[in-house]
Amino acid sequence: MPYNLKVFSGTANPELAAEICGHLDCQIGECETTRFADGEIYFQILENVRGADVFVIQPTCPPVNDRLVEMILMMDAFRRASARRITAVLPYFGYGRQDRKDRPRVPISSKAVSDALAINCDRLLTIDLHAAQIQGFFNIPVDHLFAAPVLVEFFQKMQLSDLTVVSPDAGGVERARAFSKRLNGELAIIDKRRTSKNVAEVMNLIGDVEGRVALIVDDIVDTAGTLVNSVETLREKGAREVYACCSHGVLSGPAIDRIHKSSLEELVVTNTIPLTPAALQCGKVRVLSVAKLLAEAIQAIHDETSVSGLFI
Repeated sequence: MPYNLKVFSGTANPELAAEICGHLDCQIGECETTRFADGEIYFQILENVRGADVFVIQPTCPPVNDRLVEMILMMDAFRRASARRITAVLPYFGYGRQDRKDRPRVPISSKAVSDALAINCDRLLTIDLHAAQIQGFFNIPVDHLFAAPVLVEFFQKMQLSDLTVVSPDAGGVERARAFSKRLNGELAIIDKRRTSKNVAEVMNLIGDVEGRVALIVDDIVDTAGTLVNSVETLREKGAREVYACCSHGVLSGPAIDRIHKSSLEELVVTNTIPLTPAALQCGKVRVLSVAKLLAEAIQAIHDETSVSGLFI
């Protein structure tokens, strides 16, 4: 007899959780999240979860620290309420950019956060980690999905001719190569130097974009400084149109203003992170849903079947 499937949502992205439950044909679990006067988070489960297969949906998006603490408290509550299995569903894994010691006396934040999350859950489901090796930081099973099927399908329908897929840095070459193969495009790489956090300087372009349509593929767009610099470089090199896509549209600080003023045709993001009203109103930002992808993965995990069919 299968154990009950129960899906709960934190406060980070309840719209995505509701859409996932729609695909699963189930109701969002009943719970309550409030705050004490000093800002401390209070969480309570409002239904029986003893022996249930629980999935907790909570991207650790801005404000990252609040989302992270809320997720940890939620999973602790489910553990103490005797859930049979707890799966942390983090469509966006915060602190993924600090995955190594690149300077003296700094933390490996991805490892510290992974340890904190793994204390009270049995497995993790996420989309497009900033670095794939972060999976190895967890001592629990990790199902690492990719938003590529959703993004590629969208651009296939656009039928862009003379397409060159562009990696905005050397670290994203593998991702860009996968896109170019499936979209039958050429490949180009931008050589950049990061001068400080959230600041990067474009140095060179490896590849040809003259007279072609360029598609910049990245995992995260945060302040959009790198994106806009890349767009202007591609325009200077003769690209007739420039599009961009990413899995996680953080779009913090001056991002929307920069995108609006740039010569970018369109930025396509997924809904792993809820966009701000300003981002939703920007005519150059389009949002695609990963709810069906996550719902299929949740169902497969619950049924103890393979999720490999989702890596297409």
